[in-house]
Amino acid sequence: MAIIITDECINCGACEPECPNNAIYEAAVDWKYSDGTSLSGTIVNVDGATFDADAVQDPVSDEVYYIVPDKCTECKGFHEEPQCAAVCPVDCCVPDDNHVESEERLLSKKAFMHLE
Repeated sequence: MAIIITDECINCGACEPECPNNAIYEAAVDWKYSDGTSLSGTIVNVDGATFDADAVQDPVSDEVYYIVPDKCTECKGFHEEPQCAAVCPVDCCVPDDNHVESEERLLSKKAFMHLE
């Protein structure tokens, strides 16, 4: 399951540098699959969908910091717990019930984004 930032976010930015997948962005800021990952050019993700990793994507939120669900792995393979939730001073980084994923899938996404 991905993590989501709720509208209780105070826009402090504590979470953004903690994300190993660069999946957290400031409100209204565009994002790319290639940001902070090994991805570039045309990619086929773990669901079989094709994307341009370098293409600019629209922000998920214009109001508060946000997490891109396709890039969130709940820090699996990096840390014991989601680092955004660990550092959030207002506890607004919570599990996203709309993006439930198994640990195996989260680890597959991590491996896909960070070729070793």
